[in-house]
Amino acid sequence: MSEMITADLVDLDLSADSKEAAARALAERMVALGRVTDLDGFLADVAAREAQMPTGLDGGIGIPHCRSEHVTEPTLAFGRSAAGIDFGAADGPADLIFLIAAPAGADDAHLTILSSLARQLMNAEFTDALRAAADANAAAALIRGEEPDGTGGVPEGTEDSVDSVAVPAAASAGAATGIATGSPDVGPEEGSQNGTDDGPRNGPDDGPAERGRPFRVVAVTSCPTGIAHTYMAAESLEKAGREAGVEVVVETQGSAGFTRLDPAVIEAADGVIFAHDVPVRDKDRFAGKPTVDTGVKAAINRPGELIDEVRGKAARGEVTAAGAAGADGSSGTTPVERGGKPGEGYGTKLRVWLMSGVSYMVPFVAAGGLLIALGFAIGGYEINKAPSVMDHFVWSQADSWAALLFQVGGVAFAFLVPVLAGYIAYGMADRPGLVPGFVGGSIALTVNAGFLGGLAAGLISGAVVMAIQRVRIPAALRGIMPVVVIPLISSAVVGFLMFVVIGKPIASAQKAMTDWLSGLSGANAVLLGALLGLMMCFDLGGPVNKVAYAFATAGIAVADPSDSAMKIMAAVMAAGMVPPLAMALATTVRGKLFNAAERENGKAAWVLGASFISEGAIPFAAADPLRVIPSSMVGGALTGALSMAFGATLRAPHGGIFVVPLIGNPLLYLVAIAAGVCVTTALVIVLKGLRKPAPGAVAQGPGGTDPSAPSPEAKQPVAA
Repeated sequence: MSEMITADLVDLDLSADSKEAAARALAERMVALGRVTDLDGFLADVAAREAQMPTGLDGGIGIPHCRSEHVTEPTLAFGRSAAGIDFGAADGPADLIFLIAAPAGADDAHLTILSSLARQLMNAEFTDALRAAADANAAAALIRGEEPDGTGGVPEGTEDSVDSVAVPAAASAGAATGIATGSPDVGPEEGSQNGTDDGPRNGPDDGPAERGRPFRVVAVTSCPTGIAHTYMAAESLEKAGREAGVEVVVETQGSAGFTRLDPAVIEAADGVIFAHDVPVRDKDRFAGKPTVDTGVKAAINRPGELIDEVRGKAARGEVTAAGAAGADGSSGTTPVERGGKPGEGYGTKLRVWLMSGVSYMVPFVAAGGLLIALGFAIGGYEINKAPSVMDHFVWSQADSWAALLFQVGGVAFAFLVPVLAGYIAYGMADRPGLVPGFVGGSIALTVNAGFLGGLAAGLISGAVVMAIQRVRIPAALRGIMPVVVIPLISSAVVGFLMFVVIGKPIASAQKAMTDWLSGLSGANAVLLGALLGLMMCFDLGGPVNKVAYAFATAGIAVADPSDSAMKIMAAVMAAGMVPPLAMALATTVRGKLFNAAERENGKAAWVLGASFISEGAIPFAAADPLRVIPSSMVGGALTGALSMAFGATLRAPHGGIFVVPLIGNPLLYLVAIAAGVCVTTALVIVLKGLRKPAPGAVAQGPGGTDPSAPSPEAKQPVAA
C-alpha cells in the first residue's frame, strides 16, 4: 500500500472559508493521486458523516472522515488554515484539518487511522510542530511519525518529543487498539521496573505505595462515535498516569468493538475510572473497586484530577458496586452491550435478544403491577369498574385514590408488550430497531396477540432492520437513513406482517394457551408449579429464571387476570424467594461451613430473599454451584408445587413478603416458602458437611470472623 500521507496531500495555505470547501480542496488532492475515483460521490459521503455528528475537536482541530466506495486505499490529507474553519467544536474554528478517507468495508484500516491520529493530537508539541512546519514534506513526515528529513519546518527541540509520541497512522490495527490489552508504555507488570515506583505522586499515600508498587488504575473510555474522543481520553489518562507515577491501563470501547481487559489486570487494579458518554459495556467486571464515573471530555481536560480522585476514594475505602444488577436482575448494561462475543451461535444470540426485551419490560411490570395491586387493596376488586379519574375524583375518598392507583398501573401495564418487542429489536439491531419494535408490539396488543405477539414482533422488527442495513444505499440517502428511511420502511413491513399475516394465528395461539392455563387444576397445576420453581432457581436471575418470570407476569398483565394466572404468579414469586433465604438460614445455622465473606453475604441475603431478589444467592452459587444450585432447585420446586396446591394467588408481580396482604391464602403461602427454605437449607448443610471446611471457616478471629478472609466489601451480593 502507498504511504497514507505524502507532501502532495498537504496544503499549508488552505484558503477555504467553510468545512465543505475545505473538504473539497483536500479531496481534490486525493483525486489527483488516484486515491479517490469520484470527487462528488466521495464528498457526499463526507457530508453524510458530518451530518451525523460534527467532527471538530477542541484545540483547533477538524477531522472530517468517512468510508466510501469511491476510495481506493486508506488516505489522509492535511490542511492548515490561517483564518480558521468552523467544524462545530465548542472552542471555535479549526486551523488544523485532517481529511481521512477509507475504502468501503475497510473498518480496521479506517479506525486505525482515526484512533492513531487522535492519540497524536493529544500531544501539544505535535500540534505545535504542525502549526510551525515550514513545508509540506516536514508536515507529512511529522504525521507519519518519521524523523524529519532535514528540509526544515520542525522547530528546534521538538523532534524527539514528536517522534516519540507519533504513531504511524497507517500502521497495523494493533497500533491503534493495543491499549485495549495494556498500555504500551506502562504495563501491569512493568511499572516497578521502569522507575515509576519513585515517580511523583499527586494523590494521597495509600496501601499500594506502602507495599512497594505503584497505584494501579484501570480505565474505560468511550464516546458516541467511538473514534476521536475515545482514544484522546485514553492517551490523556495514560500520560497523566506516567506523570503521577501511577500505572494506568485503558480499555477503549470504540465503534468497531473492543478488546476486554485481562481479568487479572482488573483484579490487580486499585481503582477504576469510567470516562464515557455512552454506557460502559460489561461494567459488572469492575464491581467492588473504588470508582470514578465521568464524561469522556473530563478525561481529556483534567485527567490528573480524576486519578487523584480515584486514589482518594481508595484511601478512604469507598468501594463502588459498579455494574451491580438492578431490581429486575439485569446487569445494568444495555442488551447491545451484552451482545456476546463474535462467533456465538444463533441459539445464544436468540437468548440474548429475548433477554434484552424481558430486562427492559420488568420495571414496567413491577411498577404497574404494584400500583394495580395497591388499587385493589384499597378499593377492593370492584375498583376495575370505577370511572376514569378524569371524570370523577374526590380528594377525600379512598376509592378515588384507589381508582387512581389502579388506572395509572393499567397505563404502565399497557407498555409491557410494546417495550418487550421494542427492546428485543433493539438487542438485534440497536437503536434503528426501536421504532418498528414498538409499532409491532402495539399492533400485537391491538390484535390480541399478547405476549407471544410481542415476542414475534420484536424478532421480526430486528430482522427487517438488519436486512435493510445490508442494502447498499446511494450516498445522498445515507444521512437520512437512521431517522427517516429505516423507521419508515421497517414499520410498514412489520405492520403489514402483524396485521395481515401472522397476527391472527398468534392471537389464536395466545387464547388457546390462556384457556389451557385457566383449566389447570389438581395434579396438573401442582406439576406446573414444580416446573416453574425449578426454572426460578436454576440460574438465579438468568435467562431461564427470566423466562419463568415473564411467563407469570404476562398472565397478570391484563385488567382482569384469571385465577390460574394469579396462582402462577404466586408460585413463581414464592420459589424465587427460596434460594437467598435458604443461604441466609444456612450461614446462621452452620456458619463454620462458610467463609467470612459468605457469612457476611448471608446477612444481606435475608433482606434480598424477603424482597424476592433471587440474585441474593449468586455469591454462594458462584462459589459452590454443584451443591447450592441443585439444593435450591429442590426447595424451589417444592415451594412452587405447594403454592399451587394451596391455591395461593397474587396480583402483584413483585414485592416479596411486603405484598403478603395482597396474597390469597397468605398463611399457607408462607408455609410453602418456609418448607422450601428448610429443605434447601438442610440439603446445603448436608452436602457441604461431606467435604472439607471452606478456607477460613475454622480459624476465626474476634467476633467470629476470619482475619485472613477477604473483606466483606469485596464480595457483596448482586441486587436483582
